Amino acid sequence: MAIAANILVVAFEIVGLRIAIADRGVRILAYYTQISNIVALVSSLAFLVLGSAAAPLRYLSSCMLVMTFLITVCVLIPMGGDFKKLMLLDNGLYHHTLCPIVSVASYVLWEAHASMPLIPIAATMVYGFTLLGLNAARKVDGPYPFFRVYEQSGRATVLWVIALIAIITAISLGVAAAAK
Repeated sequence: MAIAANILVVAFEIVGLRIAIADRGVRILAYYTQISNIVALVSSLAFLVLGSAAAPLRYLSSCMLVMTFLITVCVLIPMGGDFKKLMLLDNGLYHHTLCPIVSVASYVLWEAHASMPLIPIAATMVYGFTLLGLNAARKVDGPYPFFRVYEQSGRATVLWVIALIAIITAISLGVAAAAK
């Protein structure tokens, strides 16, 4: 089952990335969604070639994909994002819905596991602080509302940082626990 699921993830990721690249080009790299899905593509390819040796990378991608899914459903959509567009159309179908569900299910249910909670937390913090800095320097706008430091108070920015770190920490521990 894990081999079939990872083949499916690779196919979904390629389709989703082609759509995203056609739409945004290199700007996709500003999006955690795209980064998490690129990590998922690499981790699924690694699993297909290396088997259980890819477990640490599969763990990282699973945590990042859960973060992508939860932030989309629990933050972006409630803040006014279009559910249909974000979850059911274009690259959103692949990167917010299909890839996270298939990839994480495969990792948790059928694959060897690795538990390194600090890695997804650190990766997410590097991404987040980089984007906050780029927003503060006015080099990037967003791409998520919580990074727009000039459109919210300093207090709101700090609260978002704390919340996002808490969320990825909970996810990292939760995926590790679910995979046992």
